[in-house]
Amino acid sequence: MSNPSVLVVDDERDIRELLTITLGRMGLLVETASNVAEAKQHLAESRYALCFTDMRLPDGSGQEIIELIAAEYPETPVAMITAYGNVDAAVNALKAGAFDFVSKPVDINMLRQLVHTALRLAEEKKAEIAGGEQRILGDSDVIRELRTTITKLARSQAPVYISGESGVGKELVARLIHEQGPRSGPFVPVNCGAIPTELMESEFFGHKRGSFTGAQADKEGLFQTANGGTLFLDEVAELPVHMQVKLLRVIQEKAVRPIGGRAEVQVDVRILSATHKNLGKLVEIGHFRQDLYYRINVIELRVPPLRERREDIPKLAGHVLARLAEASGQPPAKLTPDALAAMLSYSFPGNVRELENVLERAVALCEGNTIRPADLRLVPAPAAARASKAPSHVSEEDTTETGDVSEVGLDNYMSSLERDAIEKALQETRYNKTAAAKKLGITFRALRYKLKKLGIE
Repeated sequence: MSNPSVLVVDDERDIRELLTITLGRMGLLVETASNVAEAKQHLAESRYALCFTDMRLPDGSGQEIIELIAAEYPETPVAMITAYGNVDAAVNALKAGAFDFVSKPVDINMLRQLVHTALRLAEEKKAEIAGGEQRILGDSDVIRELRTTITKLARSQAPVYISGESGVGKELVARLIHEQGPRSGPFVPVNCGAIPTELMESEFFGHKRGSFTGAQADKEGLFQTANGGTLFLDEVAELPVHMQVKLLRVIQEKAVRPIGGRAEVQVDVRILSATHKNLGKLVEIGHFRQDLYYRINVIELRVPPLRERREDIPKLAGHVLARLAEASGQPPAKLTPDALAAMLSYSFPGNVRELENVLERAVALCEGNTIRPADLRLVPAPAAARASKAPSHVSEEDTTETGDVSEVGLDNYMSSLERDAIEKALQETRYNKTAAAKKLGITFRALRYKLKKLGIE
């Protein structure tokens, strides 16, 4: 097999040469570009295992390259090269889809570690795409049936509505439907609840230069980005009514009109959608259009909660512990029989996502690399039962599937546990963040994010 190729985009000749020499010694083939135009040409002509891009380029921004790779070459991890201490640029890069970032002056050891991690993740993604059905772990009857249904739906082009509680893996299911299907275009996920209302039309349909204040250039919308592929509307219940009307028309006409545009643009997009809310109930009370509901809900696929497939917990736990061990360079932690029994009897209101968080915390807290029941810090059964019930003041528009409301009650509890684990690790490592991250079994970048999120200085 040929050696992996890496694309380096930087207008500074010294940086390009440094990365070329360093990556070359790692057995990688390196191609370079000095501006956005050259980078786009390289990306169109070749496939890369990894890309590094500077933030400031003569004809644009590295942010543009990151967004392009995220939309059209998602199998390629991309890292941003930033000036030292430029936190805002780094955060924006991560939000746009960057895998990580490197500060100037470049630390060679950190660079090598980042490259090893990026290449491993790229290989894992290729393996996942090649054998996607294996990514939904479990041997329970409901999971086997789910995998079979995904394979059938992948052959169809009908819109699919994926229902299920938060944390069950609805986006993963949507990706598998796309990856196992015949569409060659990109998979474009969008969280409908994360887009400000005033920007929704521009984000979905695009705009023309000068069409409104701040529109300094033409911009493609999400439908155009997903042309030939799949658009996944996550949390579709969060769409305001005026956008529901516009979305319905686009689905019917298979065309979008950018803001400020005179002509419609034809698009060929398969629509997959999901929400943890009870969409049928929202239709009944008038908060979601019935005609749109029937358009996106041609086929409904329910993803079961973890409590309905408890027999899969040991396999899921083993997979998570192996992944955490690989990230930290330590042998996998082991669950005592009592700890496993506690997990099997726990309801996991946060589903697979909560299971991952519980084990990540337990690995950080356990002694001797052995996880005991106390290390899991599971919510006591009575408290979990209270949390799973919606409070009396919850309005009908906030109606969710059974089990979702519990997440609201768990937020403060989970944050408190995270804070305790992080502060303990920092104290034990004399506030060496790199060592603390390793002790917690997370990346240095993940630790920095959590420190900022929890307000720990």
